Amino acid sequence: MYIDFGTLQLVATRARRVLAPEGAFAGVVATDVSLKALNDFVARLKVSPNGIAFILEPDGNLIASSASANVVSLPGGGHGRISASASDHPLLKATYQTVRERITHRADERLPRVFEFEDPEGNLIHAAFDRIRDEAGLDWITVVAMPASDYLGGVIDNVRRTIVLAALAVLVAIAIGLAIIGWVSRDLRRLAAAAGRIGDGDLDTPVGLSRRDEIGELARSFERMQARLRTDRLTGLANREALTQQLTRRIERARSDRRQARLGVLFIDLNRFKYINDTLGHAAGDRVLQEIAERLRHSVRSEDFVARYAGDEFVILIDPIADRDALEHVRQHVENVLARPITMEMAGTTDLTAGGAIGCALFPDDADNPESLLRHADHAMYARKQRDTSTMPDTVVRFPHRP
Repeated sequence: MYIDFGTLQLVATRARRVLAPEGAFAGVVATDVSLKALNDFVARLKVSPNGIAFILEPDGNLIASSASANVVSLPGGGHGRISASASDHPLLKATYQTVRERITHRADERLPRVFEFEDPEGNLIHAAFDRIRDEAGLDWITVVAMPASDYLGGVIDNVRRTIVLAALAVLVAIAIGLAIIGWVSRDLRRLAAAAGRIGDGDLDTPVGLSRRDEIGELARSFERMQARLRTDRLTGLANREALTQQLTRRIERARSDRRQARLGVLFIDLNRFKYINDTLGHAAGDRVLQEIAERLRHSVRSEDFVARYAGDEFVILIDPIADRDALEHVRQHVENVLARPITMEMAGTTDLTAGGAIGCALFPDDADNPESLLRHADHAMYARKQRDTSTMPDTVVRFPHRP
């Protein structure tokens, strides 16, 4: 329980643990609930002409009251909570002292508890209280009290009002529980729907929760998981699954927008990559892939899309593209980027050529669906590799000697 610095209202934080499917502890989910509506509700209660109702924590700090505020301005300019023991309302203070003694000295759990006592002025007071507890740590005490002079209309009226007091405490407890459950369950259902979409392969649709509490952090964890599932771990580029979804989405957009009718696909395959792995080891091969990925990422526009397709194969989506001549210009630019040498520090001296072949495909001229478009670019890449290997720009990998 704390005071919100913006609204100066009390806020309750409720948390519970989250278990993985196998039953192991996975984390904690929590939510903040403003208690302004609860405080307003209790403040408007008309228990009797001189009766009061209030809710407090076991340490005596007021949560809501019909007789006084629950937050006070401090001399230094800040704000603090009001303790029932320091209240300036005589009946509230006297009632709390009696309730505190009964909670301390009675171990039974028969609730609600109805009792009588005399205030400092000798007036007979009838009161009842209920203690609200749950497994999540909620521990509140609801109290109602009224002078006997307010309802000395007969024995029947006395019984009726006692029942009302008990029912009121129970209703407050139920209202609090329902409000908390509704607050938490609504966003948890949205998280469950997001988990279902991820399970179905949708890695792009955001969860859409902007909360700043633990539920919001859980939503951001889902979005980070989506990002990891569509990212190639070695190169940091999009992976094959993300490429397929992106290509499908862009083809659908091109079909619906006549002004943007074309998009291009570049299919890139590195030459002699197996020789690099076999000769210098997988660490060197990984370093080459990372360097190639970084170059491809910076060789195209921000609206284009670069992905690692498989092994030493990469795909670039050029979107939008004017025509085949423009696509060929981009292909030549990428070849020139890949032709620059890569320098790595390793033992020994080796000059190794690891060139690449690039095939092109244009939508909708060459194909009108993702699978056919990738297949066309793949075939064009192999045809180029077999036809003109000797004249292709090569990527030179130099491993300078280190004593």
